[in-house]
Amino acid sequence: MDTQSLQAFLAVADSGSFSRAADQLHLTQPAVSKRIAVLESQIDARLFDRIGRTVSLTEAGRVLLPRARQILVMVDDSRRALTNLSGDVGGSLTLATSHHVGLHRLPPLLKAYTREHPEVRLDLHFLDSEQAYQGVLDGELEIAVVTLAPHPDPQLEVVPVWIDRLCFVCAHDHPLAQRGPLALHELCDFDAVLPGPLTFTRTLIESRFAAAGLTLPVALSTNYLETLKMMTTIGLGWSLLPAGLVAGELHELRVEHPPIHRPLGYLVHKGRTLSNAARAMLEQLDRAREDAAQEVDPENG
Repeated sequence: MDTQSLQAFLAVADSGSFSRAADQLHLTQPAVSKRIAVLESQIDARLFDRIGRTVSLTEAGRVLLPRARQILVMVDDSRRALTNLSGDVGGSLTLATSHHVGLHRLPPLLKAYTREHPEVRLDLHFLDSEQAYQGVLDGELEIAVVTLAPHPDPQLEVVPVWIDRLCFVCAHDHPLAQRGPLALHELCDFDAVLPGPLTFTRTLIESRFAAAGLTLPVALSTNYLETLKMMTTIGLGWSLLPAGLVAGELHELRVEHPPIHRPLGYLVHKGRTLSNAARAMLEQLDRAREDAAQEVDPENG
């Protein structure tokens, strides 16, 4: 099996479409079909069922899928290990980050990195933290800089870099803004706007309310914190947002509850050979972690 055919197979399997796979690989659709046909002839089995416009994996395709990922990761690891022998910091670095971290934490770090290592081509992906986790697990991403999971997969090395204090907030003209110190259960009398139900941040918030025997009254949700800030500002509900987003546009509520913090940091696969470019990025992130640890009040980050 050649790697090009395996790449085409994964692209079709992941996208569910020959045309989207062709766009992703910068090939024509017939070229992708030919690579799949070559692979099918090599293993003497069909890999996809094509019914109308629907493309789905056959049983043989489902068996091959995880093995194809492993093969390509091993090939990439071997290539990186050989390239690393030169000691040069160059080539491509595939890095994923969440929108919030990418907008509010990474810019100074990326600026310093690109100045120090101009030969590196950054392949930067903006993904939800949960997608980035899976991308590192699958070997598609070298590094992810995201919100960290409450219970990370043991295959991953997970390193906190920054800590976000989540603030209870509402619009200045919201009924809650006129009240003094609030008990957690009082918030449940009003609609909340929060991150999506499958996000790490939502899981963290829900666990605090569940521990108090409370159910969150979520009216609207989105994975984009800047959008949550907008919805809160116009009075659609109260929310929990990082301290850095609150500024003067929102009213911070005084809630009689221990502070809620969420860790932000990086993750890499323990079994992956990192490129010199990736190692240099981790050095930058570790320096940022040391700087954050030296701050007098880490909640201001």
